Amino acid sequence: MAEILYVPDLGSSDPVDVIELLVAEGDTVTVDQTIAVVESAKASVDIPSTMNGVVSKCLIKVGSSVKTGDPLIEINSSENAHKSETKKEDIPEQKEITVSVEDKSSKKVSIDNKKFSKDNVSEENASVIKSSEEVSAKPVEEKTVQQNPIQEKNKIEEPSAEISSSKDIHAGPAVRRLARELGVDLSQVKSSGDKERILKEDVHSYIKTALTSKPKTPDVQVAVSKISTDFPVIDFSKWGKISEQPFTKIQILSARNLTRNWQHIPHVTQFDEVDITELESFRKIENPKLEKQGVKLTVLSFLLKAVSKVMAEFPKFNASLASDGQTLILKSYCHLGFAVETPNGLVVPVIRDVDQKTVVQIAVDLSVLSKKARDKALKPDEMQGGCFTISSLGGLGGTAFTPIINWPEVAILGVSKMLDKPIWIEEEWQRRSVLPLSLSYDHRVIDGADAARFTTRLCELLADLKRWVL
Repeated sequence: MAEILYVPDLGSSDPVDVIELLVAEGDTVTVDQTIAVVESAKASVDIPSTMNGVVSKCLIKVGSSVKTGDPLIEINSSENAHKSETKKEDIPEQKEITVSVEDKSSKKVSIDNKKFSKDNVSEENASVIKSSEEVSAKPVEEKTVQQNPIQEKNKIEEPSAEISSSKDIHAGPAVRRLARELGVDLSQVKSSGDKERILKEDVHSYIKTALTSKPKTPDVQVAVSKISTDFPVIDFSKWGKISEQPFTKIQILSARNLTRNWQHIPHVTQFDEVDITELESFRKIENPKLEKQGVKLTVLSFLLKAVSKVMAEFPKFNASLASDGQTLILKSYCHLGFAVETPNGLVVPVIRDVDQKTVVQIAVDLSVLSKKARDKALKPDEMQGGCFTISSLGGLGGTAFTPIINWPEVAILGVSKMLDKPIWIEEEWQRRSVLPLSLSYDHRVIDGADAARFTTRLCELLADLKRWVL
C-alpha cells in the first residue's frame, strides 16, 4: 500500500546534498509540506510532499547525495489507506475452488458445479484446461487452488523484469522499458549506478551523446583534469606555516566552468566609457519618490534595460553557437543575467523578459533575486536560460577588466567604478560622471566592428535617457 516519493526535477543532473530531513518514520505529512532540504552548488531547495499520508520509511539521511529521480521516502498515502478500508463486498472474495478433472475425451472442467466448455474458458483458467488435457483417463482427482481475480489480473499484466537477450545487464524494469521505447541497446549504455547498474539518466545521456556526437565535442572534464595534473605538487610548508581552505561547491563549479569557457571560446574585449551624468541626476530625483514603494533605482537597472534594447538591434548578441560549430541559434526572448557576489562565491541570477519590463520592474527583480542569491535561496530555473550577462564591479573599483563569457552566451558586459572626469563640451571643460564598460565577445560569432557598434549604441542610450526611457 506504500508509495515512494522521489526527488523532483532540480533543473540539473548533478547530485545535491541532503542538508535537512524534516520528517521521520511514523510522521504524518500533507501535500506541499517540506520533507527535506537539499543544497546544490548554488542554492538550497525545499522538497515538498506531493501526497498526504504517513511516513513508513526514510530512504535518505542527512549528508547523503541525491539527484533527480532518486527515492526519498516511502509513504502510506491517505488515498491508499482509504482504498484499504473499502467495503469487503466491493472486493472479490478469495475462496477455495474445487476443480474436477473428468475424462480426457470430454474436455470439460467442473468449477463450483458450473460447466464451462473449453472454448469459453477465460485466459486466467487456461492453465487449468491445459492440465486437464494432459491427464490420462484415470479415476477423477480433486485439487484445491487459490484464486483471486484481482491478483490473477495483476499477474498477467505485470511486465517481466528480465529480458533474456540482456540477462547480463544490470537494469531495473523501468529502465528496460524506457530503453525499449527509445530503441536503445542497453549493452551499449555506460552504467553509473552501484554495481554497474544502469540508471534512467544513463539512457538519457546515451541518447544525448548520440544526437550530438557529430562532430564530437571535446571532453571538458578530461581537459580540466589534465590541466590540473600538469602542475607539479609543491610542499609549501617547507617555507613556513600554512593552512588549507577547501573550495565551496560554488567555487568548484565556477572554476570548472571558467576554465572550460576560457579554453574553448576565443575571447576579445572591447573597451568604452559612457557619460551618465544625466542618468545619475535622474536617479537622484526619482529614488526618493520610489523609496515609499520599497524600490531603489540603480545604474544596473538602467544598464539591463538599455542592453535589452541594443540586443534587439544587434541580434547576434542574443544568440548561441550550436554544438556543431556551424549554426547560430537566434533567440526571440531576452533573459539577462547579472553577477552577484555571495559569501560562498559568484552566482548569476537571470531576469526574464527584460525587454518587456520597465526600469522600475527590473529594479524590483534585481532586489529580490540579489537577496535570494545571498541567502542561497535561488531555484535552479532562476539561474538558467540567460542570453547575456552583466558583471558589475562598480561598487568596488577599477577602470577596466576582461570578463569571461558565460557559455552558452556569446557576450558579457563588464562594468567598472564610475569616475568623475573632465570632458571638453561646448568649448569648455565640464566635470562629468563617466562609467567604464568592458565588452567581451565570442569572436567566432561577433566581429570587432559589430562589438564597436554595440558599445557605441549602448553609450548613446545611457547618455541620453530621452531616447528610450519615456
